[in-house]
Amino acid sequence: MAVLAVVAALAGSIDRLSEQTAADSLTRALVTFAASRALNGAISAAQGTELALEPAGVGVVLSVGQVLDPINDLVERFSTVMLVAASAIGLQNVLLKITSAPGFDIALIVIAIWLLAATWLPLARLKPSLPWSRRALLVAVLVRFALPVLVVGSELVFAEFLATEQQAALDALRGVQADIEEISAEQPLPPANQSLAERFSRMVDDTLGALDPRDKLEQLGERVSAASEHIISLIVIFVLQTILLPLGFLWLLVELLKSIGQRLTGRV
Repeated sequence: MAVLAVVAALAGSIDRLSEQTAADSLTRALVTFAASRALNGAISAAQGTELALEPAGVGVVLSVGQVLDPINDLVERFSTVMLVAASAIGLQNVLLKITSAPGFDIALIVIAIWLLAATWLPLARLKPSLPWSRRALLVAVLVRFALPVLVVGSELVFAEFLATEQQAALDALRGVQADIEEISAEQPLPPANQSLAERFSRMVDDTLGALDPRDKLEQLGERVSAASEHIISLIVIFVLQTILLPLGFLWLLVELLKSIGQRLTGRV
């Protein structure tokens, strides 16, 4: 185990893989955070938009803000969650650089050499140090490789089970944003000082070219309802990737090292 740990540390393959994986995860988190902020901005801009039920502004006025109210608070909280997730992944990047620094490799090599010497050299003064040197090696391996293992393991689970759902949810949010911006661009009501001829001309144009605002708002309401589900899915995905999966892999790694330590202790 000591030799394998030293070889893995000096080769640096797992460090490069974990750093690239963490960088990709950070990019995904930032893209999702940007999408959430863009959606929040579109909702804020559309809050005051009103659509006339009949051409030329004669009739009932419908408010887009009423349709968007159910999702408005959720999107703001989603933005906060994504900011926290991106910060957590950024912290992982920093810690990966720290744990892969030469000082940790040197410490691991010194402990490994001491353990091998205490195990194989016929020196009586080294034998008492054998138990604590084994424990020291386990701690060194945990500190040196825990974070790369967590990052790579979480990415494997994400790629296998969550990547497709994450991309579909992100595309859905962008579609809702486009729908909101399209409705916000509509001319809500005609100016009050329009002449009768201008009102008649606008009425003809609206009748020929415009859809019933009720249909638009009904479709938007359906998209907003679906977007809420997609937002919840994205929150679950990033909570899994940044909190639950790393904790799960950390627990597995600790249990594995504890099992190895108990077996090594049993040989003493």
